[in-house]
Amino acid sequence: MSWANWLLGNALDAPVVEITLGGFTVQAEAFILQKGQRLRFTQPFNGARAYLAAPGGFDAPDVLGSCATVVREELGGVDGFGKALAEGGRLAYSGVGGALKGLNDPGLPAKAALDVIVGAQIGQFSGQSLFDAFNTDWALDSRADRMGMRLLGTPLQYQGPSLISEGIPLGAIQVPPDGQPIVLLNDRQTIGGYPRLGALTPLSLARLAQCLPGETVRLAPVVQQTAHQQHIDFLKRFTTT
Repeated sequence: MSWANWLLGNALDAPVVEITLGGFTVQAEAFILQKGQRLRFTQPFNGARAYLAAPGGFDAPDVLGSCATVVREELGGVDGFGKALAEGGRLAYSGVGGALKGLNDPGLPAKAALDVIVGAQIGQFSGQSLFDAFNTDWALDSRADRMGMRLLGTPLQYQGPSLISEGIPLGAIQVPPDGQPIVLLNDRQTIGGYPRLGALTPLSLARLAQCLPGETVRLAPVVQQTAHQQHIDFLKRFTTT
């Protein structure tokens, strides 16, 4: 999303269309393209999601600080009521296009290494579980959506007391009783009572979102200061050229 907006000179958080696993076609009605031309996304060559940006961002009302489409709660999106894009729908934008910038390939490594800022319950998992968590592969389950992605591997054993439900941040890694971690995403619940390994950094969360079911990932612990600096360095890439 950041790369697509940067190419057009938009703010990095300007509204875009997120295209998951292809199957998406739009027909141009703008003067820059010939009317009737179509842009079709069939299936990804790399990663799971593509991003379609327009000058200034697509027109969408701001609902609770975001224009993201949340179908379950009927919030956001083009109409403001969480309706998914459908055949015959219309996308509009009011920005003026300029010269496209050159693109440096952001690149997607063959295997995703996901940085984790460890959480308060990290010391209450067994020593073997901590070794397994950060030294073995995790496969992505097909049971995944914008609420969360399940990781399949050696079950982790929590040895601490029962927890009172607490606030859940974006990227939190919860471990339910079956020992299979769940990474919570944008449509997650607001609170939860499962123990947590920690939370993925923003960059690692974005990398995870490009993984397909069945792919394997590795988790790596990182301190908060390092993660913060990595994010600052990433954002600098959009201001230096």
